[in-house]
Amino acid sequence: EAWPDVRDADELHDALLTLIALPEDLAALDHPGPREVWGTYFDELQQQRRATRAQVGGHYFWIAAEKLTSFRALYPDSALESPIDSAERESPSADDARLAMVTGWMMHSGPVTAEQLATALHQPVNEIDIALFRLEAKGSILRGKFARHDGVTEWCDRRLLARIHRLTLGVLRKQIQPVTPAQLMRWLPRWQHVASGTQLSGERGLLEVLRQLQGFEIPANAWEKQILPQRVKDYDPKDLDHLCLTGAVGWGRLSPHPATLEASAESNRRVVPTSVAPVTFFLRDESDWMTSVRYQQPNAIERCLSPVANEVFTYLQSRGASFFADIVRGTGKLKAEVETGLWELVAAGVVTADGFDNLRTLVSPKRSNSTARRPRHSAGRWTIMHSEPARDHAAALEATCRMLLDRYGVVFRELLARESVLPKWRELLLTFRRLEDRGEVRGGRFISGFIGEQFALPEAVESLRAIRNAQPAGEIITVSAADPLNLAGIIVPGERVPAISGHNVSFRDGSLLDQSGPSLAARDAATEAIRSASGH
Repeated sequence: EAWPDVRDADELHDALLTLIALPEDLAALDHPGPREVWGTYFDELQQQRRATRAQVGGHYFWIAAEKLTSFRALYPDSALESPIDSAERESPSADDARLAMVTGWMMHSGPVTAEQLATALHQPVNEIDIALFRLEAKGSILRGKFARHDGVTEWCDRRLLARIHRLTLGVLRKQIQPVTPAQLMRWLPRWQHVASGTQLSGERGLLEVLRQLQGFEIPANAWEKQILPQRVKDYDPKDLDHLCLTGAVGWGRLSPHPATLEASAESNRRVVPTSVAPVTFFLRDESDWMTSVRYQQPNAIERCLSPVANEVFTYLQSRGASFFADIVRGTGKLKAEVETGLWELVAAGVVTADGFDNLRTLVSPKRSNSTARRPRHSAGRWTIMHSEPARDHAAALEATCRMLLDRYGVVFRELLARESVLPKWRELLLTFRRLEDRGEVRGGRFISGFIGEQFALPEAVESLRAIRNAQPAGEIITVSAADPLNLAGIIVPGERVPAISGHNVSFRDGSLLDQSGPSLAARDAATEAIRSASGH
């Protein structure tokens, strides 16, 4: 589209006015020779003495009469084939003439290197570089790596680059054939390592699973019973302890407790410790998304806490990270009271601990009554979960978008119905568009049946194509109702199943099964029977 579309001699003359010097050999720019394409138009202009042909050291150029003075400033040793009078009113310097020539060529060349331009125009590369830098300083061209894969810097007119980008996005979006919601539900268990044969293993596998699930709140008592064992083969709680105690992973509640939202001087609602309090994990090195979460005001929290929990909270605020024994000694409360107070603070989303074993102790208090010489509370320190407004809101939004793409592969508004700690969709939408503009994600229609824009990771698009071509095999996937894969009534038709850790939801080939069916164990047995019968 950038190259002149010449249909008569007048349009060729207009192109010569812009380009100043038009070489007959454009192999360096991957263009056919203009003489071969527009030969009759050149002859017509030459007969009218509006343009002429010049020789420069064995190379031939075409020049309009209105740019003859500029051409001679650039090519002083040139010889005209048919002498004509110059119609150029001014006598520009060689530098100004070169700047005008490079400007014209950038308007019609698309992404090009300085070496390509210098070779085609038979000008010194360093002089072409100077002209390009001057245009860049004006903001009319941009440099980068656009079409080549060898790392060489290219230059492109800003307007052309924007047009190329729009056309590229349009082509990419048309290449995508959407899958059905049922096919998406067949694919997601594989993406999230729940389907048979896709589970990860070891500490490294656990870290990858936590990276994928970070930010999604699940009842505390469900993580190690129903969520992690389905995704990590031979799950070992010690791996999670090690990741937490080494500082790689943290945990806590991020969504505000309902009592804190209603807190006022007249409100009597209090935070009640419960093993189903929602908590999530976060990778500390990738936790920029957390700053986009709404943070809670301390005074709103304190009104909702019991006196003991407030004392523990005050102690941690003044002393910082503390071991359980230090909190007991510092507050002068009984161990059982401090346990209840800490659990209350966890449920409120204001404290966390170095290790996950601290949370296990609260979820199953009987474990703290062990006769072991060293109490379980000594596994790590308790500390306030600091939550502050984002310093760089745009960076926090980008981190949130990447987190969602890691979790689902493809993202659209309806898919996020169960996400509890997200910014507004409009903010995410603008950020996804920005990531698409940078080529980091794909935009298009990936899942049929849903309106609005959709975005996906490139590798997810390829994987979705594969599942679209695969035939259903009667596979049954059963997950906890608290699992992120519980998208019943959201993605696939059916009633929504409350996200309660004791409930399960099953899908056969991506379609929702009757939830009045067998228990989890029975469904697992049925799944194994189907696999055995099919030879898997």
